[in-house]
Amino acid sequence: MNFNQIGQVAIQLLTEFGLKLLGAILLWIVGQKLIDFGLRLLRRAFRTQHVDPTIVTYLLNIISVTLRIVLIVAILGFFGIETTSFAALLAAVGIAIGAAWGGLLANFAAGAFLIIFRPFKVGDFITAADVTGTVVEIGIFTTSINTPDNVMTIVGNNKIFADNIQNFSANSYRRVDLVAQLHHDVDHNHAINLLKAKISQIPNVLTNPVPDVEILEFNLAGPVLAVRPYTNNEHYWQVYFDTNKAIRESFGEAGYPVPEHRYAVSGSSHTDTAMPPIAYQ
Repeated sequence: MNFNQIGQVAIQLLTEFGLKLLGAILLWIVGQKLIDFGLRLLRRAFRTQHVDPTIVTYLLNIISVTLRIVLIVAILGFFGIETTSFAALLAAVGIAIGAAWGGLLANFAAGAFLIIFRPFKVGDFITAADVTGTVVEIGIFTTSINTPDNVMTIVGNNKIFADNIQNFSANSYRRVDLVAQLHHDVDHNHAINLLKAKISQIPNVLTNPVPDVEILEFNLAGPVLAVRPYTNNEHYWQVYFDTNKAIRESFGEAGYPVPEHRYAVSGSSHTDTAMPPIAYQ
């Protein structure tokens, strides 16, 4: 046995393998750079054509995954592996994974339907799958929603598509729904006019449609007013809190008595029993 010849062959094989490995690493790095560069060019081209950001993100995700799979196959071919067999194996593995993880395919299909039917887009404020927040990204399998308390929530597309979707950004304005409790002795017309004047001074409250202030119901404490100003979507919470302040300040400045429950007690004598005061809502 010629150990010198075996050593030379081994060194030659290791050298060739090492060079191929370095070439594969270099090919992977260059390929990744080219893919990222191409995706940036595509994103820029879509922007110049004013394509919707939701569609752009979804398409770029699909293109990115496809190009990286092609790059992996190319690297395997560089090593001399039969890529045709690998492609068949990859397809078989894909079918097996699809059968085992049907949820992924369902999420993928739901993502495609979300793009086609467009019940919402990136930047919309929605409620879907019991999550409320601003849509950050509609991905291949999941949708990212940033909640008002700044928590990024990832939801499967199929769960969103299979559930009810509320899109608060679809219309140009929203109605703020609040109530105001009145005492039995308060003149409701005076309170209504007082609130209408006060609410009209709140910043970002729309004048068309005009705010609604009407009697909603009656309870043991007295009439309950429905207080409903309208505002643009981005100012909803500011108007919500300012309207609550307006109710409190208006009734306080007018000197209205604090609402209280009243009960009629039947017996030897008839008396009114006052319960503890109820704060304004």
